[in-house]
Amino acid sequence: MSIFIIVEGKNDRSRLRRLVTPDITILCTFGTLNTLKLDSLYKQVKDQEVYLFMDNDSSGKKIRGALRDVFPDATHIYTRRGYAGVEGTPDEYLIAQLEKAGLEEFIIYPPPVPY
Repeated sequence: MSIFIIVEGKNDRSRLRRLVTPDITILCTFGTLNTLKLDSLYKQVKDQEVYLFMDNDSSGKKIRGALRDVFPDATHIYTRRGYAGVEGTPDEYLIAQLEKAGLEEFIIYPPPVPY
């Protein structure tokens, strides 16, 4: 079974790409949704495992709401209010959210900082 994470923008995708293995496909809404885009996302994901990771702002909430209708079984991952979206969230917090969603085996952990 394939795993998909849907994010808003390409910067969100690049940020997450550094933190997860290539086993996870990261798809973008590019900040907008229409019927064509929703159909395209649905055709790519179908009945696979899907996670929604949107910014915690009005646009992100609107996109999450539309995607929730298309993917009612999706797992929702949230960034903290006050961060500049997924792309502006510190790696440590992104990793914690991915762990919370049960994706530990797909996380690329940064090397420990030597003392």
